[in-house]
Amino acid sequence: MRFLEQLGLYIILLKKVFSKPEKAAIYYKQTMHELVFLGFNSVGIISVISFFMGSAITLQTAYNTENPIYPLYLIGLGCRDSIILEFSSTISALILAGKVGSNIASEIGTMRITEQIDALEIMGVNSASYIILPKIIATLIFNPILTLISIIIGIIGGGMAGTMAGVITLQDFIYGIQYAFIPYYITYSIIKTLFFAFIITTVSAFQGYYVNGGSLEVGRASTKAVVHSSILILIFNVILTQLLLS
Repeated sequence: MRFLEQLGLYIILLKKVFSKPEKAAIYYKQTMHELVFLGFNSVGIISVISFFMGSAITLQTAYNTENPIYPLYLIGLGCRDSIILEFSSTISALILAGKVGSNIASEIGTMRITEQIDALEIMGVNSASYIILPKIIATLIFNPILTLISIIIGIIGGGMAGTMAGVITLQDFIYGIQYAFIPYYITYSIIKTLFFAFIITTVSAFQGYYVNGGSLEVGRASTKAVVHSSILILIFNVILTQLLLS
């Protein structure tokens, strides 16, 4: 029953969020702010993690294919497909669930306990739409960009680690990256990223919007936002993989 109650509140919140905005200009300004706060500020952590992720994938692939019958270019191919199909979309989403999701939940939760949301409602403003919709738009726009950045930096990190460790030449690595490339894999990764971005933003906003109590409850809502978002990301990762790659 608790799950159904939460699901009902979540659906009601989404209905309020996607209602017609009163003043589009205000939403535009808010969206630009969220693009910087939720999107651009995440480039650093995504870049660092992607670089070392690509490095680790390349080295592990190399050490697991030391048999002479395997051509070296398979190391680059394995790095490319692992990063594009799984790591840059799913792992990046889990990272953003921790960084962006907790920020959204704590920000909205703080607005709730300090009665800023109540003040907006008194003034006749649709608080759910005004606060949450720009965040959703910003993440849907910028998270695919973060995924593409992650793919590029991950492959660069894999190439640098492989050549510096002496497990593969740069020529073989580049050949492996180009070998039998399927452009649809990029589309698949972007589609997953869009679903994950929506999950992170709406679930985190939901946890913050319905906070009751004080600062302790805001902290709990932030934790719930990360946990619930991560679980849903993993579940939808399996579902989307079956639907899009079958």
